[in-house]
Amino acid sequence: MATDTVKLPERPHEHAMDAVGTEPVRPVMSFYVYEWPVRIWHWLTALLVVALSLTGYFIASPPASVAGDTSALFTFGQIREWHFIAAWLLTIGVVFRAYWAVVGGEHARLIYYVPFWSKQWWSDVFLVVKWYLFLNKGEKWVGHNPLARASMFGMFTLGSLAMVVTGFGLYAEQAGVDSWLRGAFGWTLSLFGSSMALRTWHHAGMYLLLAFSAIHLYAAVRDDIMGRVSTVSSMISGWRTFRDFHDE
Repeated sequence: MATDTVKLPERPHEHAMDAVGTEPVRPVMSFYVYEWPVRIWHWLTALLVVALSLTGYFIASPPASVAGDTSALFTFGQIREWHFIAAWLLTIGVVFRAYWAVVGGEHARLIYYVPFWSKQWWSDVFLVVKWYLFLNKGEKWVGHNPLARASMFGMFTLGSLAMVVTGFGLYAEQAGVDSWLRGAFGWTLSLFGSSMALRTWHHAGMYLLLAFSAIHLYAAVRDDIMGRVSTVSSMISGWRTFRDFHDE
């Protein structure tokens, strides 16, 4: 059985599935991978990404004006307010997830670094790529497989950080030159050259995160079906179960 850099438990939970008809009993192995704070963070982040994407889309493409008194019809302002609230919650989640990577289990740290210097890691990446290209039967990984780990690090860990920084850079522009936000994030305006360029990159980041989320969902469901691994449900129960497990 191939593993990631995390050592397997010495006594994994083992049990056998009930036989169906005359079929033989299938061996099953389970490992506790995702602690409850990670699971809660995962699903809350998924909801926040949806909320930020919807409100971000309308901020970039504002809805048509509605007839009536503006004191009662402040639709665009409400959209921006919801976007800001979701952004603050996402930021809290980013900080908390980094904290849990320090105090949590070994699996909680995997998406925060990638061993690019390791020849074995590159070899394992190519194995996973061949698996997704239907060129082999795949290997079994207790936590994130090497390719998923790299994509999570690049597209989500660094990606969410980039969205937070660029988002607060835009927020700082209207907060005033004397605000702490301007002092902490005003440098982003100078880095990108203008608020319009910063806004464009921030908006493009939204589409990249949505594309990554779609691929992430596809890969998880695919592994569940073809790899006979409880990938989707593991983010609910915390346990990753391997059906028809055998040590190769």
